[in-house]
Amino acid sequence: MKKLKERGPDNPVPLSKMAKITAASLDKAATHWAYKTYWDKKFLKLAKIDKLIQTEKDRVFNELILAGETLIMMTLEAKDLRHPEDFLEYLLKVKDEIPEAHSVTLKEIGVERKHRKLWKKLIGMRFREYSESKISAREAMMEYESKEKDLIASDMEGINLTLLPFTVAVGAYKHIVRSKTKGKDFLFKLIMKKLSRFYVEVRITMEGGKIPPQLKARMKLRHFWNDLKEELIKR
Repeated sequence: MKKLKERGPDNPVPLSKMAKITAASLDKAATHWAYKTYWDKKFLKLAKIDKLIQTEKDRVFNELILAGETLIMMTLEAKDLRHPEDFLEYLLKVKDEIPEAHSVTLKEIGVERKHRKLWKKLIGMRFREYSESKISAREAMMEYESKEKDLIASDMEGINLTLLPFTVAVGAYKHIVRSKTKGKDFLFKLIMKKLSRFYVEVRITMEGGKIPPQLKARMKLRHFWNDLKEELIKR
């Protein structure tokens, strides 16, 4: 940070370096979110963590980290972020740096190279998986919203805003419970709630704290989550 403060308009930080610095900050945010979620008393109870062997406990924690990392990456490439085109291009560079940023974090705590390589691969896999799931999620949300009325621009805006945390929540939930979803609705709701709040925090940061109130309100858990969950987790 000291080095950054020493730089001024005549000696700017290269964009490539700034992208790495931003990615490192976002990576820490994802890990912190995963830690807080994992140790939440409700999550521990609903996920029955005390009944799991250590390797399964580690796997669940890792899936939460992957969910946080993936949600950040998907947000960074969101087309509805209100920024000039050149800054959107910068955010895409930040997105590409996220896997490496996490690898650097792991290296700092002594994780072996082979495991760091596996983590980069896993982040890429989850990112592709959840990105592909957006299509079915959007279709289901549009179908539900259009049951009672014709969709207008504000409806589509709300769907787009809530789409990312919902898509990631469904995927993370299925991985955490190994697709054994029966009787675990409350766990999904908790994961969705946690991811929604995290998404709002990340998005506000990316947009300079200027998300309109009506859009932030859309991020509250809405009545259709339960109906959509039943359909999407089966796909």
